[in-house]
Amino acid sequence: MKFLYFTDTHIRGNNPKNRKDNFYETLKNKFNEVKEIAKVLNVDYILHGGDWFERPDISPSIVREFAMIVRGFEQPIYTVAGNHDVFGHNPETIGRTMLGLLEGIGIMKLMGYEDEIILEKDGLRVQLTGKPYNYEIDGENFRKYYIVKKREDVDFAINIVHGMLLNKPFYEGIRYTLIDDIKDTEADITIAGHYHNGFGIKKLNEKYFVNPGSLVRVSNTLSEINRKPKVVLIELDRDVHLSEIELKCALPGDEVLDRMQLENSQDRLIKLHQFYQGVAASGEYKKMDIHKMIEEIASNQELSEKVRDEALRRIALASENLSSEEEGL
Repeated sequence: MKFLYFTDTHIRGNNPKNRKDNFYETLKNKFNEVKEIAKVLNVDYILHGGDWFERPDISPSIVREFAMIVRGFEQPIYTVAGNHDVFGHNPETIGRTMLGLLEGIGIMKLMGYEDEIILEKDGLRVQLTGKPYNYEIDGENFRKYYIVKKREDVDFAINIVHGMLLNKPFYEGIRYTLIDDIKDTEADITIAGHYHNGFGIKKLNEKYFVNPGSLVRVSNTLSEINRKPKVVLIELDRDVHLSEIELKCALPGDEVLDRMQLENSQDRLIKLHQFYQGVAASGEYKKMDIHKMIEEIASNQELSEKVRDEALRRIALASENLSSEEEGL
């Protein structure tokens, strides 16, 4: 049985400020190449880790273009919703979104928290579960999203999670879950999205943890310039076989990412990183939860949920950029 996995496509109609190419056309080329890879490799199923769209209410004309491409996939598509796919980080709003529309017309299968799908081929049985994004996914109760119990009547278990799963510690103030924290999961393969840089394929306690990174590059960091967008081929027989495949149509980062934007933001990122280090070193705020702090400020000042969510989104993006920049410095 074969699966092809990709994630965080962030479909949009306009160009991110950090891109020099025609982002819309580039992304369509990537989708078409993924479709061709799946066909050539005779893949049975397509898996997607969430954040199909840049926003949940993207223009119908844009959705139409990509829906036509996705409908051309010859394999069933299983996916979870990412934070950009829903309103206000609330998965219950999926019915009002463009991703919900695509599921409603049968283009893909959206997986919810309680869904458990059994896929069968040539006597092989695979248990597939998925956990869409929600605000608490990397909080105190992270185990109920990442830790999966494997049924006795299946050969393999795969769990797809749109959460901040990482292979090494992140910055204070941003919620995340480490691979080491979920090493006792019974899922043979845990697939993550959300973290755009990805961490590739990791193996721990005979279990696999996968994040090839976002299919798109929008951050003006050195690591994004050097990163090549990839998909992951999962082959299951008597064992697990995983391999990353680079997209041929993805141009080198320095050809599509604006170097000027990188240079303009370099000093700011370094200073922000130094600030984070200073706060962590002080000890007093080591366990500070920026998410909780923002919620308290929003509550005290009677700010709208929209303002709070935008603040949280920008903090997460800034923290991810800082982590990327640290790797490139």
